[in-house]
Amino acid sequence: MSDNDPGKFEYYHYTPSLVGAVIFAACFFLSSGWHIIQLTRTKTWYFIPLVIGALMEAVGYVARALSHKDRYSLPPYITQALLLLVAPALYAASIYMILGRLIATIEAEHHSMIRVNWLTKIFVAGDVLSFLMQSTGGGMMAKDKDSAKMGEHIVLGGLFVQILFFGFFMLATIIFHLRLRKNPTQASQIGTVWRTLLMALYIASLFIMVRSAFRVIEYIQGRDGYLMQREVWLYIFDAVLMFSVTVLFNIVHPSIAVPGRKGKGTEDGYALRGGNLS
Repeated sequence: MSDNDPGKFEYYHYTPSLVGAVIFAACFFLSSGWHIIQLTRTKTWYFIPLVIGALMEAVGYVARALSHKDRYSLPPYITQALLLLVAPALYAASIYMILGRLIATIEAEHHSMIRVNWLTKIFVAGDVLSFLMQSTGGGMMAKDKDSAKMGEHIVLGGLFVQILFFGFFMLATIIFHLRLRKNPTQASQIGTVWRTLLMALYIASLFIMVRSAFRVIEYIQGRDGYLMQREVWLYIFDAVLMFSVTVLFNIVHPSIAVPGRKGKGTEDGYALRGGNLS
């Protein structure tokens, strides 16, 4: 409750930083704008979820900037809470699709512990479940104390689902990579850019996993916990990490090794030899 109005539900334990919110809103808008240009040029439509996720991050920080003026206003609070909470699930969906296409591009399906045509479906299904749970819980957190507590538990369950599937995905990626290093395919020996993309997937996966672990600890502690009462940790373990992932894929765009829908043949060979389609 607010100290000034005992009947008013307090959404924040602090006044959200205007400077921090504006900086990250601008950064995410710039990076997502660059992604839209890259997306349309390369026709890598499988990367749309990440671009939408980056835009959601940008709008989320715009909402936090609005909350600086009125920390008791519901619309900006619920907007930032939902968008910043669920956006990483869209990043994860794109990462899952990149790996499946990369495996097919270097003709290494037999090295995958999960059949490639099922790999993306399984992980994206888990991602959707996590997304829905976090969205539902996040919506409940803007109500009364009892609903907020229930919402925190649902969000926590969604985060655990996300970590479970993402952890299994990282394990599947490592096993695939080890098998490929032991018995490389002919296609994987044509060039090295696929290795650069795979390394980017590792880094992005690690950053998202750390961010998700932070959110789990945050929700375990609850609204009165140390993390939710101090805004700085949100920026360190969420904003910085998610922006780093966004920019990482600006620099190492998946089209360098997994071309978009431009036809088969020359583009695949071009990408594997080191051509940059972005």
